[in-house]
Amino acid sequence: MFDILVYLVENYFHSGDFPDAETISKRLSAAGFEDDDISEALNWLSGFEQTEQGKASEAFNSSQGFRIYADEELSSLTADARGFLLFLENSGIITALQREIIVERILAIAEPGVDLEKIKLIVLMVLWNQQQPVEGLVLELLASSEYSSPQ
Repeated sequence: MFDILVYLVENYFHSGDFPDAETISKRLSAAGFEDDDISEALNWLSGFEQTEQGKASEAFNSSQGFRIYADEELSSLTADARGFLLFLENSGIITALQREIIVERILAIAEPGVDLEKIKLIVLMVLWNQQQPVEGLVLELLASSEYSSPQ
């Protein structure tokens, strides 16, 4: 599935528009991806529509609360991943609501200890899906394989 997400970013991110499911399916099939992989990726991407429908109010984004992760979330998010999300939020790159969407999309993978590279890709997918402009330095951070958590 992550190969498909990388393909989408590499081929469509520059246009700024997030393609619809039918377009994605046709182009991925033409690019040689397997039907099962395409279906899995489309199912995962459809989760964005569900999270958009249940959007929280602006009060959520202005909250000064501290995020405590549940046991299920801790099994999918390494300490580095949680630190990275905290860094992104404290830097103003993502909002609290976007953090929650990112966490929800990570949990939807059902993979324990999702590595930081995959989380960066998920962050990029969330920002792209919400059509939030991504500055050059942020894009470089998300595309880079280097990040050391603050000590």
